[in-house]
Amino acid sequence: MKKALLTILQYGIFLGLGIYLVYHMLHELSPAQTSEMVTAIKSIHGLYLIPIFIVGFLSHFFRGLRWRYLLETAGMKPGVANTTFAVLIGYIANLALPRAGEVAKCTVLAKYEKMPAHKMIGTIVAERAFDILCLIIIAIGTFLLQFQWINDYVGTKMHDLGNKIHRHEGVVLSVILALILFIVASIIIYRKNRDTKFGRFMKEMNHGILSILHMKKRWQFMGYTVLIWLMYTLQVYIGLKSLPDTHHLSILAALVVLVYGSVGMIITPGGIGLYTLLVAQILAVYNIADVPAQAFGWIAWAVQTGIIIVLGVISLLSIHPYNNRKNAKITVDTAQNI
Repeated sequence: MKKALLTILQYGIFLGLGIYLVYHMLHELSPAQTSEMVTAIKSIHGLYLIPIFIVGFLSHFFRGLRWRYLLETAGMKPGVANTTFAVLIGYIANLALPRAGEVAKCTVLAKYEKMPAHKMIGTIVAERAFDILCLIIIAIGTFLLQFQWINDYVGTKMHDLGNKIHRHEGVVLSVILALILFIVASIIIYRKNRDTKFGRFMKEMNHGILSILHMKKRWQFMGYTVLIWLMYTLQVYIGLKSLPDTHHLSILAALVVLVYGSVGMIITPGGIGLYTLLVAQILAVYNIADVPAQAFGWIAWAVQTGIIIVLGVISLLSIHPYNNRKNAKITVDTAQNI
């Protein structure tokens, strides 16, 4: 009961943060900027939505194929269609409640493939751990590749921050002192409670990553991982090409946007609010004005969410009829062979 209440509280806090960010960003716009935002959104080239949708679907399809390799290590061999349906249903469940998708896709696949759901949990942990590792590696790589752009932007921001610090030294010193006290308190608490939720999470991550690195079909798994992140990057890149203000940006810029946007997707439910904010902030590195940057953030978030909803609903409507037809065909084939 306490765990459920804590989960609800966490969800409420982060959802509230997302809603506040949405309100804050829209409230800060002047009437002229609001009009500019609408114009920027209307300037999107609609034909680009077709390849974005296709690439978005492929990213989820490849994720389903990759998951099958993990399931094989646990002695399970589900069909491609049901695995894809389960992944998409999991995504739409996550929009309603974070981490509910993990339970949903295991439950759905277990039901239609007649497999034990509890055996799938380990594969979910391993997959999540590996994806976090991939995000960290990609983040470091993109930072190094785009260092000059980021360095110039950070330099300007640090100069502005320096001026603000000079004007508010008392407040800044108080914040720094509070931060130091928080870090010291965290270290003391951690040392007294090493077997914390965070500690267990790190152990699970380590075990999950090692299990992937030692699996028999690790290279196939790695190949699908590359394809998944390539599809994610292409989705952002094509999106950038669809707007006149961002059309000139390179695929490396799309990779940087992907990394920052992914952080937003992790923190707030469905990335609401924070995804747009972070994407707009990183587009400023490439000299994109604030309003067009926000416009792209809203469009990218809306399109990605729309793809998940459309594909998730299709999966929910299709999985039962598909399995009915499959089971009927198996019954007929079995009868003919007797």
